[in-house]
Amino acid sequence: MYRIIGADGREYGPITADQLRQWVAEGRANTQTKVLVEGATEWKTVGELPEFASPGATGATGPAAPPTMGPMAMPASDGLDQVNAPAIGLIVVAILGFLVQVAGLIFRLFFSALAARQTEAWPAMFSGSLTIVTSIIGILVSGLILLGGIKMKNLENHGLAMTASIIAMIPCISPCCLLGLPIGIWCVVVLSKPEVKSAFH
Repeated sequence: MYRIIGADGREYGPITADQLRQWVAEGRANTQTKVLVEGATEWKTVGELPEFASPGATGATGPAAPPTMGPMAMPASDGLDQVNAPAIGLIVVAILGFLVQVAGLIFRLFFSALAARQTEAWPAMFSGSLTIVTSIIGILVSGLILLGGIKMKNLENHGLAMTASIIAMIPCISPCCLLGLPIGIWCVVVLSKPEVKSAFH
């Protein structure tokens, strides 16, 4: 996969090698167009890449025209702008939920120890293996939502980001129910946009 810099100075992609060859053939890109290969850190020109060095792949030599905007040609910055705020909201939900669940786990472990030493019934109400397991599950769910929020912010793994957003909306499963519902809905709406989907890699 490749990302290119158009004549307008904006970043386009990710696109496949075949799509880039087509753009070169159509004059929408050329041997001087800046391109970043997936996994690389250094921008090069199309002409510097061996896979595009053949005469049939050089195309026009004039300035590259910006590609027509389409599902695969959305500037990465546009997708990042749309997901940034809801992704941060999802991360906040996860962190708050994690803190609540850890505090709850400590509280329940304390009362479990207290119940083992006393005969009163009230400490037992806050102790027991079921309540401890519930807290642990809540911590794991918070971790999943946090990971989904981070992936969403980085435009990575659309499926995980969507899953985390849906979980955040579910009462009694979401680590922060009241905050999780609106944030989860916001994330799902943004992630469902075709142009946002195409920006993920």
